[in-house]
Amino acid sequence: MSDISEFKVLFVCTGNTCRSPIAEGITRKLASERKADHIKVCSAGTIASDGLPATEYAIEAARHWDVDISNHRSKPLDRELIGEADLILAMEGEHIKRITSIDGSASSRSYLLKAFPEPFKTGQEQVDDPIGGTLDQYNQTFLELDEVIRKIFPHIIKMSQSKG
Repeated sequence: MSDISEFKVLFVCTGNTCRSPIAEGITRKLASERKADHIKVCSAGTIASDGLPATEYAIEAARHWDVDISNHRSKPLDRELIGEADLILAMEGEHIKRITSIDGSASSRSYLLKAFPEPFKTGQEQVDDPIGGTLDQYNQTFLELDEVIRKIFPHIIKMSQSKG
């Protein structure tokens, strides 16, 4: 797939220490397994501090399913990250609002993760934040994200192939 242009996916959550790093890790693993090396993945948070690791439970939950996010460091969402992304997948409607308030031109490539590839509709498509929860809650969040990302990954591949 070396003839396909690089396609950048940005996952957005609140603190960039739970949901979006897990989603990033799952997507990286899928891209590697499917030889889709042209898909580049990153994540950021709407109120993230710079440089924090993923939470201990996020790392542990991901590790349980052979997804390594131990080297993750949080990044605050900014205009540059938004501008570089071909596809932006957010966990909540508030994240979409923040993305478009930073860069209005991003609205056409910003989606709620659970609604993708459809536009935001009811608000029931959000992925709940497990921060402060139990390891079991993090495991449930991992499984929810894994199911959704596996379902939408063919759409991501299709979008990436039509870029350029």
